[in-house]
Amino acid sequence: MGRYRPPAPKSAPYITPEGARALREELQQLWKLERPTVTAAVHEAAKNGDRSENGDYIYGKKRLREIDRRVRYLSKRLDEVTVVDRLPADRDRVFFGAWVTLEADDGQQRCYRIVGADEIDPAQHKISMDSPLAQQLLGKRLDDLINLRSDADLKTYTIVDVQYTQDHQS
Repeated sequence: MGRYRPPAPKSAPYITPEGARALREELQQLWKLERPTVTAAVHEAAKNGDRSENGDYIYGKKRLREIDRRVRYLSKRLDEVTVVDRLPADRDRVFFGAWVTLEADDGQQRCYRIVGADEIDPAQHKISMDSPLAQQLLGKRLDDLINLRSDADLKTYTIVDVQYTQDHQS
């Protein structure tokens, strides 16, 4: 099997200010702190002689490649993304960066934030704007209905809240 990997599908080039800050902090952490530490460890391991059986050297070099790959990705990604830091004129509609609260027929509520592909975090209910759910939500208004299919189930949800404040937590 070859090393070829098909290119990843292009994601939307948008990011929230918080997401851009997190990517810059990760880049800074990798480049200024982690990479010099690993480089020093590899340098010390190289002094021990035979590198073919030197675990510290082999795994250190592997970690350096991982760091360099991530640094290249972050540098390139930060150059191509657009930071969306303006609130939309119509705040009753769902756009990028919105916190959207959905309510099922049984009264159960779910809250999601629509963010860029680099910011996805299911634990914090952040979903990519490229996801099927976000695609259904974008452009909708308060009290609009959306249908979600899970397994063989089809559920209808009502949009009960749309917020753009950074301090919104649900």
